[in-house]
Amino acid sequence: MQADVWSPQPVLLTVDLVILTLREGQLCVLLVERGEDPFLGMLALPGGFLNHAGEEILDAAHRELSEETALGAEWVHLEQLATYGDAGRDPRGRVVSVAHLAIAPGLPEPVAGTDAMDAGWVPAEAVLSGEVGLAFDHRQIVTDGIERARTKLEFSALATAFCGELFTIAELQQVYEAVWGTELDTRNFYRKVQAVKGFIIPAGSERRTTGGRPARLYRAGPKTVLLPPLIRPVPSTTEEEEEE
Repeated sequence: MQADVWSPQPVLLTVDLVILTLREGQLCVLLVERGEDPFLGMLALPGGFLNHAGEEILDAAHRELSEETALGAEWVHLEQLATYGDAGRDPRGRVVSVAHLAIAPGLPEPVAGTDAMDAGWVPAEAVLSGEVGLAFDHRQIVTDGIERARTKLEFSALATAFCGELFTIAELQQVYEAVWGTELDTRNFYRKVQAVKGFIIPAGSERRTTGGRPARLYRAGPKTVLLPPLIRPVPSTTEEEEEE
């Protein structure tokens, strides 16, 4: 009896990009307006298919970012986030996406190109809440990317990159609140930040504030890994019940 001859199934590979930054005190995600089917005219993450079989996945991610938003490799450092391959995620067939994440300060306004009709920064909360709908399974990818970013702030000194060279603890707290999406107790935050040696260091100067005492200024310290980490506050039972 002759064994069945196995042949590989056709599977297409794409890259999707979750680019996050802070703009006017809000965590924002970079989205493009699709210029072709499927989902013509809907918002989506920048991304697309590999150009050819020999193109490296990271190279494809940077190429798509540049082609669709004009943001080059000099602006962002991409890292792999996760792989998404549900059978029904793309109406064009079996398409597997390797999603990448970048979190960076001071990113400019994007410029749409190739198959994107428009590109711009959208508040992350509008995507998480479903107020802004996205094509494909991109809302899930954004959700996963934001969770990764929030975790990074717990265990790394990434937040200081979103402050100026000199900053107050209140300004640092605003970064955490924007990314974590929650208000923090000022005294508790101050205590936790001061407990992490090498996270921030005094700059030896102060900044005048209106109607209050001068605020002490700090700069980023040498530590890139936070020990102990700054763990996000757990939502209260009342808040969870209200969300339900």
